[in-house]
Amino acid sequence: MTDEALDLAVQFSVDHESLWDREVTGNWGVHLQDPAPWNRLLGPVHDRGPVSGTIVVGGHKLRSWGEPQRPDLTFSVAKTYLALLAGVAHDKGLLPDVNEPVGKRVRGIGFDEGQNAQVTWAQLLQQTSEWGGSYFGLTDQADHYRAVTFGVPPNGKKGELRPLQAPGSYWEYNDVRINQLSLALLHLFQRPLPDVFRECITRPVGASDNWSWVGYDNAWVDIGGRRVQSVPGGTHWGGGLSISSDDQALIGQMLVDEGEVNGRQVLSAQWIRQMQLPCDLAPYYGYLIWLNHERKMFPSLPASSYFAVGAGSSFTWIEPERRMVVVVRWLNSAYADEFFGKVLNAVDAR
Repeated sequence: MTDEALDLAVQFSVDHESLWDREVTGNWGVHLQDPAPWNRLLGPVHDRGPVSGTIVVGGHKLRSWGEPQRPDLTFSVAKTYLALLAGVAHDKGLLPDVNEPVGKRVRGIGFDEGQNAQVTWAQLLQQTSEWGGSYFGLTDQADHYRAVTFGVPPNGKKGELRPLQAPGSYWEYNDVRINQLSLALLHLFQRPLPDVFRECITRPVGASDNWSWVGYDNAWVDIGGRRVQSVPGGTHWGGGLSISSDDQALIGQMLVDEGEVNGRQVLSAQWIRQMQLPCDLAPYYGYLIWLNHERKMFPSLPASSYFAVGAGSSFTWIEPERRMVVVVRWLNSAYADEFFGKVLNAVDAR
């Protein structure tokens, strides 16, 4: 591998920084695209750093650049981490059947009546649940007809009320439903999700404790007589997970190694494989991860690649065939395919 080719790839990312401002007081955030009354923050946020990243191949770090140890908001990369927590629940026997309705194990939080009682864990993980309701004042309507970069364009205007379909029959990228999944997992574990994430994911993979996962200011519930905050699966309306690119790369390496870290099975290989199964309605999507199905997401990359993606943009790229993890933060997503292709070519030139 030529160091020069890899250096050029890294420089390309630096030269194509996100169009978002670095300060939250400027052009920053997903909520700015929402119609009223949803175009406001409900939880804390903080300024971002420069383009940063980490490249690991075969367990060896080849590059870190920018501020790779700076905890920055991940936005929807946190969705993928909710899928990992669902896997922890599955491995522990708390969630034995993903096709079971959520309301059978978690009562009183919006899965008890009507078609919501039919919603399964798998549907929430694949974003096909069509769950309807409110999460601490946010209605699912807030993300009706939402357009996302790698999805099929919706046939409607963002935030307009859309007739709900039967659970499992319609795919929609909807952050309110993701937050509802997070709330369900909180009740399933009966523990704060950041505590579970630390105990079962970040510490076992060797990540630092220099990260935080916080919720909306009003997102508090009673769990076993204890006041606990429910955390969102992103930063659409504030809050969310702040973590460094180096720590994210360690989580990615665990996925590359099918859940094993230093001889310990952090997450079952079966669950990691299940996360990568294409959704029938959206074959570019698995369990809260993006799939390079038929190389449609990133044509320059193998179909085996899959991704955690956050607005802004933040990417964790997993390439199993090369045992490679690439984390890049605050890259202009219009240049992501070209950047990843440059990295791939540099690695393949070994």
